[in-house]
Amino acid sequence: MKKLFFLLILAAFSSCSKKQNVDLMVFNATIYTVDSAFTTADAMAVHNGKIVAIGTKTELEKQFTATEKSDLGGKFVYPGFYDAHCHFYGYGSNLIKRVDLSGTKSFEEILAKLKQFAQTNPENIWIEGRGWDQNDWEVKEFPHKEKLDELFPDKAVFLIRIDGHAAIINTKAMKLAGISENTFVEGGQIKLENGKPNGILIDKAMEIVYAAIPELSLEMQTKALLQAQDSCFKVGLTTVDDAGLEYSLIRLIDSLQQANVLKMNIYAMLSPTVENFEHFVKNGPYSTDKLNVRAIKLYADGALGSRGALLSAEYSDAPGTKGLQLTKASTYDSILHLAYTNNYQMSTHAIGDSAVKFVLEHYGTFLKGKNDKRWRIEHSQIVAPEDFAKYGQFSIVPSIQPTHATSDMYWAGQRLGSERIKGAYAYKQLLEQNGWVANGSDFPIESINPLYGFYAAVVRKDHQSYPENGFQPENALTREQALKGMTIWAAKVNFEEKEKGSLEAGKKADFVVLPIDLLKADEKELFKIAILATYVDGKMVYSANK
Repeated sequence: MKKLFFLLILAAFSSCSKKQNVDLMVFNATIYTVDSAFTTADAMAVHNGKIVAIGTKTELEKQFTATEKSDLGGKFVYPGFYDAHCHFYGYGSNLIKRVDLSGTKSFEEILAKLKQFAQTNPENIWIEGRGWDQNDWEVKEFPHKEKLDELFPDKAVFLIRIDGHAAIINTKAMKLAGISENTFVEGGQIKLENGKPNGILIDKAMEIVYAAIPELSLEMQTKALLQAQDSCFKVGLTTVDDAGLEYSLIRLIDSLQQANVLKMNIYAMLSPTVENFEHFVKNGPYSTDKLNVRAIKLYADGALGSRGALLSAEYSDAPGTKGLQLTKASTYDSILHLAYTNNYQMSTHAIGDSAVKFVLEHYGTFLKGKNDKRWRIEHSQIVAPEDFAKYGQFSIVPSIQPTHATSDMYWAGQRLGSERIKGAYAYKQLLEQNGWVANGSDFPIESINPLYGFYAAVVRKDHQSYPENGFQPENALTREQALKGMTIWAAKVNFEEKEKGSLEAGKKADFVVLPIDLLKADEKELFKIAILATYVDGKMVYSANK
């Protein structure tokens, strides 16, 4: 009897000793793996920042013992959300140095905010703001510098439009930036009135002002990045594609990540500077566990809201205006050649149909046919009917921002007319060309919340359920497509689909916990869902309960 008892104990001990120890096991959940079969599971084991296994709680408990166990009480788990096109650092710098002008309903409301800022920050020589949109005002025209001059004769004022492609400045800012009626900027406009600048700058004219504003200190740059990170984790973002970064800032990001201070995964698109070309492009792609540098960001045109988007025919609401081409063909081709020969991805901002055509044709010259370069067109906002097929012909990826559709739908038809609008924000038609798209937001132009983009892609309505049947609903994405666009397809456009983007054994344990099922919830609830928890490398980086 004693011998039998001993053997039973030995067998039990042997069985336990064969179990693998893991750091974390989550269970009692609906886990959307977003793998190739779009399977679900109810438990997941994580060790050293990687997913070890996915399956049922019973199966996993037979194989693993966990240092930490998390019973999710029937909640829903998804791969960590991507934002495939945003301005992560720009968003952070806005938080710490710029007056938030988003949602303002008049120029008078903006002036009131600026006066309040000036009173609480009397030492500031520059007053910066961002987020105004004249399309939201009763008088839908660009403001004038006169009132800024009256209120702030001794302070420089620089107010950036919501799209980042137009701004208004006062006379003091013009003096500090060296702008006059004789200033010429290729790819930009300094608007004149009676032969004198009226304060409105379009596209590359803004660069003169940026150059005149003192740079943030290293300490403030770090603060901006960390504040942006906190905001992103709160809405479930675990990877962001920052569309246009300078060399020094990428090095700062790298150092903060290496020190485990900055935990956000960042896909860095390079601004087209000599420094970036010499230190990054000519040495091939650069990557660490958290940083991926292998794309060059260019601008083909401006934005639709400021009429800088390059159209093939005149704006329907502004005869004689077609927009701006921001990069010369010769310059563009030389950078495409540099990218192609050094295995770098091209990411080009193109909104107007003429700009999209320009990019498709120039990309095609290098790509020639089907390929796996994954060159991308950011926004792909207005596409001529004959140009959709070129995305598939040259394997060009549409990088889309669904909330642009629901933000612009009130006035985009006025800019484009009844026929041209049919090829705008055509996400389903774009998806059909290669079978996938990458979803982003373009924050801070739009909200940082990726579920707003999910809702816009699927429902095509604003948050008041307008319009009743959705804006051009024939181009809505399915819920599964929208989820893939912000997880596995976004990972794919970054060449990261083997490491991230789905919850599978061997991949990074980046995931989010939600209280409601994105695939089944009532459409009116989709943009209201609050993230319960966000995990990066198997570690909780945000909890709604803390």
